[in-house]
Amino acid sequence: MISSLRGRVLVAAGGSVVIDVGGVGFHVNTTPAFALSTREGHEASLHTTLIVREDSLTLFGFATRDELDVFELLIGVTGVGPKSALGVLSSLSPGQIAEAVQRDDDAVFRKVSGIGPKTAKLITVSLAGKVIAPPTTTQQAAPIVAGGAADSVLAALTGLGWSERVAAEAVDETIAAASDIEAASVPTLLRLTLARLGPAQQAGRAR
Repeated sequence: MISSLRGRVLVAAGGSVVIDVGGVGFHVNTTPAFALSTREGHEASLHTTLIVREDSLTLFGFATRDELDVFELLIGVTGVGPKSALGVLSSLSPGQIAEAVQRDDDAVFRKVSGIGPKTAKLITVSLAGKVIAPPTTTQQAAPIVAGGAADSVLAALTGLGWSERVAAEAVDETIAAASDIEAASVPTLLRLTLARLGPAQQAGRAR
C-alpha cells in the first residue's frame, strides 16, 4: 500500500498531479484545489491510497489526513466509487461533509456530479456517527477555522515558497472577506488565497 508520497511535481493539471519520487513518476488523482496549489518543479506531499482493480492500479491523494479518511469512508458507501468520492471532496471540506451528515442533509450531496438521490441518502445514513461535525455557533466555530483550515492553507503556502508573513497576511485577508462556509473549507480557502496572492506572486515570495 502506498500511504504517502513526497517529491517534485512534474505535472499538475485539472484533477491530477505527477510526482517524481526517486526517479519514478507517480500519477495521482486529486482535487482540483490541490492540483492548483502545486507548482511544477516544486516539492509536494500527499496522503494517498491505492485503489486496486482487476485492470488498473489507481492512486488518489489528498493534502490532509482528514480528507483521506473521509474519502475512504465515502468509497465504503454502496454506489460511491473513487471518482464520485473525489468529486464530493472537490466540492466539500471534511467539516462540511460532517455537518451535512449530522443534519441528515442529503441535498448537499445531490449537488455533486454523479451522486443521485438514493446514493446521497445512503451517504448520510452510512457516515452517521463516523464523522464529527465542528460546533456551529460563531464563538465555537472560530477556533476551528483558525486552527484547522487556516493552518492547513498556511502550511500549503509556505511549502510552495511564500514567506510565512506574506502567507499569513493573505490568509487573514481572505478569511475576513470570505463567508463562514468558505473560510471553513480548506480547498475553497486555498483557492481564494492563491487568487489573492496571484497578482503579487513574485514580489511576495521568500527570496
